[in-house]
Amino acid sequence: MIDTQLLGLGTSPGKPYFMLGGFADEAADSIEDQVAATKDLGWKYIEARSVNGINIHDISDREFMHMQRILEKNDIRVSCFGSTIANWGSSVLEDFSETMKTVKRAIERMKCLDVKLIRIMSYAVLIDAEGNPLPDQCATLRFEHLRAICEEFLAQDMIPVHENCFNYGGMSISHTQELLAAVPSLKLVFDTGNPCLTQDYDKPAPRPYQDAWSTWLALKTNVVHLHVKDGWHDKTTDKEIYTYPGEGPCHVRDILEDCKHSDYGGFLSIEPHMAVVFHNSSVRNSDEMRRSVYREYGKRLEKMLWSIGFEIREGVAYGAMHEPKNRLSQAR
Repeated sequence: MIDTQLLGLGTSPGKPYFMLGGFADEAADSIEDQVAATKDLGWKYIEARSVNGINIHDISDREFMHMQRILEKNDIRVSCFGSTIANWGSSVLEDFSETMKTVKRAIERMKCLDVKLIRIMSYAVLIDAEGNPLPDQCATLRFEHLRAICEEFLAQDMIPVHENCFNYGGMSISHTQELLAAVPSLKLVFDTGNPCLTQDYDKPAPRPYQDAWSTWLALKTNVVHLHVKDGWHDKTTDKEIYTYPGEGPCHVRDILEDCKHSDYGGFLSIEPHMAVVFHNSSVRNSDEMRRSVYREYGKRLEKMLWSIGFEIREGVAYGAMHEPKNRLSQAR
């Protein structure tokens, strides 16, 4: 549950809700077109990750100021800062001082954008020449680095959230639980699609892929933010397949319905991966196709939410009246 006052959003509506947004860099490269794609849906939030292909903690000051002006002019806010800090492309063995420089840049830009949530990960899985995880994943060093990273954000009343991608914490349910025990200030952003795209490293080879529903049930009490994605890894072609929400095996509807019954409240970001994939530059489509897919994805999500019993007004999905459980108030 998002603490709306902590995030500067006023009083909680007192019932289950989702503030809808998405990774608009999948709809367009420029901030102007990302804003337009967001407004197409009648939404007010972007999970800001990149502008013109560069992460927003790395774009120039001039580009960042331009981004900020466009967002303010259009009354679009940032729900979460989609950083690359400690992500699947970063090794825990790299120079940590460079990571901390990125952390400090992110903090200054989060202040400018008035955003409290920042997505981080737990570094790439260390693998051998054949692609198998090494026995020693340098877990102690990972946890030391992540505690230091989290301390920087917490000192600014910001909330680091770990995504269940292919990184150490995303290798299995037990890896996530180990991470949370070692870095107790860390909360979770749960991506509905990532379990079905990631092998379960609690199991012996040949490993099955994780199950989204059982992963959600095991971890949901630590989740304060949601990404909606649907798809699977096709073993025949060794490729990732992405679909509209509810068309794949990721239990998107079940998870959203469970959120409603649990009085969950917070941000929800779509991350279609259908026309563009952030970590795979070979997956590209025309500008028109990208925006069309993004809009259709958002509309299908809204249709699913309506069918579950949410009412959508001005980019917020409201469930039935309950007394919500405030999850993020415990994150400070």
